[in-house]
Amino acid sequence: MDDMDTIINRIKEQDPELFLQIEKIIPFHGYLSSGAMIGLQMLTMAKRLLDVKEGERIYVTAETSNCVPDPFQILEGATTGNKGMKIKDYGKMAVTVNKRGAPGETKLPAVRIYLDAEKTAAYPRLHAWFMNLEKVRHEEVVPILLEAGENIYSYTFTEIEVPVKKSKQVRLCENCGESFIQYEGEALCEACRHEQ
Repeated sequence: MDDMDTIINRIKEQDPELFLQIEKIIPFHGYLSSGAMIGLQMLTMAKRLLDVKEGERIYVTAETSNCVPDPFQILEGATTGNKGMKIKDYGKMAVTVNKRGAPGETKLPAVRIYLDAEKTAAYPRLHAWFMNLEKVRHEEVVPILLEAGENIYSYTFTEIEVPVKKSKQVRLCENCGESFIQYEGEALCEACRHEQ
């Protein structure tokens, strides 16, 4: 089994464009993990399936907080801070992606992509890693992901509702006295409401 540097050098020789993306992900994520590679493959698929043009903004809902969201953040700038990334941590290797809509649009086309256990079964070591049947190192999984490409994913087109932007005001919480963004006349901040 090759070490990760050897794998990355092989990618650099065989697919310079992919290498440039990986080169940005590694310092952001810390290393090239299997999950980050899956996120990168999902990002590539989503951009193709939605016909995302250069510079067009995307929005992502990731169904895991582990690894998969990182390529979307570093390569597309879809972060939680700019509301381009939502994380619903269901523990699934899945994302739903949509493009920015035009003003006034209430529904937008989207695609949900997931790592499909039925399809990973064709790659026993990947499947063992994915289903946590045994410990399989990233150095073994990443080359399998590269070989498999899109063959291990399934996707469905869907529509998402554009959330109505709520009017907000900053208020002081009647319990803790700290400022919070008030959307619907709440007297208590979210933290204090959850303590009750």
